[in-house]
Amino acid sequence: MATPLVRKITDWDEYTGRLAAVEAVEIRARVSGYLQSVHFHDGALVKRGDLLFVIDPRPYQAALDEARAIHNRASVQQRSAARDLERGLGLVASRVISDRDLDLLNSQKRAADANLRAAEAAEQSAALNLEFTRILAPIDGRIGRKLVTVGNLVTGEGNDATLLTTLVSVDPIHVYFTADERAFLRYTRLAEQGIRPSSRTVANPVRLQLADEQGFPHEGVMDFVDNRVDEATGTMQGRAIFANPAGDLTPGLFGRLQLLGEGPYEALILPDQAIGTDQAQRLVYVVGADNVVKPQPVTLGRSLGALRVIRSGLKPTDRVVINGIQKLRPGSLVTPVEGQIPEPADGTAAAVSK
Repeated sequence: MATPLVRKITDWDEYTGRLAAVEAVEIRARVSGYLQSVHFHDGALVKRGDLLFVIDPRPYQAALDEARAIHNRASVQQRSAARDLERGLGLVASRVISDRDLDLLNSQKRAADANLRAAEAAEQSAALNLEFTRILAPIDGRIGRKLVTVGNLVTGEGNDATLLTTLVSVDPIHVYFTADERAFLRYTRLAEQGIRPSSRTVANPVRLQLADEQGFPHEGVMDFVDNRVDEATGTMQGRAIFANPAGDLTPGLFGRLQLLGEGPYEALILPDQAIGTDQAQRLVYVVGADNVVKPQPVTLGRSLGALRVIRSGLKPTDRVVINGIQKLRPGSLVTPVEGQIPEPADGTAAAVSK
């Protein structure tokens, strides 16, 4: 016989999660040409702006030189047309120039302006194409293997652009998981009652364990809950984010994830062996002041190894039979022997200060 342990409990709901990079990029060619050089080691960490590939720039340099020459010629023609128009306007008052000739000068000036703008655009396009021959890392992260070796022809045309490698960010990292409808509705009701805030608006704590780890050493927070329940599976997707400075958390890994469910709250704890079943009802045997036992229906909470949280049905002062309940009958007279309930082994329960 023993009175229930009274402890502060925090409930953690467990899910299976999949790790995914916050940012993932397919590095593709944006111009066509022969791959001239590769500037990274497969699987290395790279910084944003690091040079990754060089496509033979010589054709694009020649195209840029040509575009610049055309731009210069268009600029000269535009200035000449502007001077001709200015002189023509000066002769209008003396009636030396006809309206027809003045209209012609205006047309030549507008055409020269248009040619200059077209030449400027062509030069900018040629400069961009030359810039695209040097492929830089768009984000910090870990790069994959090179998918094209030096000397191969790559294409940069639309959907057929050659995939050169992939790049994923490392720190931080996301973990995606799904919760069923019942869990989603429970979180919604807790938020409505002010017991636990919604993960849509508050970064609720999350813990992560990889396959070879003990406990849940990685601590993160929620940063996304989907806007609809998947009709095919009846689940809601959530996402947590974790710091990953050492890069141990790798995209694609699976892990066990614990999300704050409820708490901390004050709870009563009994051994599982003290809990019996009467049809669909769970009960314990309470010893009265006259040492007569009576069954007491209870509502169970989460498991703590060999112990169980009692959510309702008991008081902290109740004396509960913790051994040999199979031999008991309601109304039996017993000789109480004081026992002791062990502390929870998982460290999720804290003693309540008196």
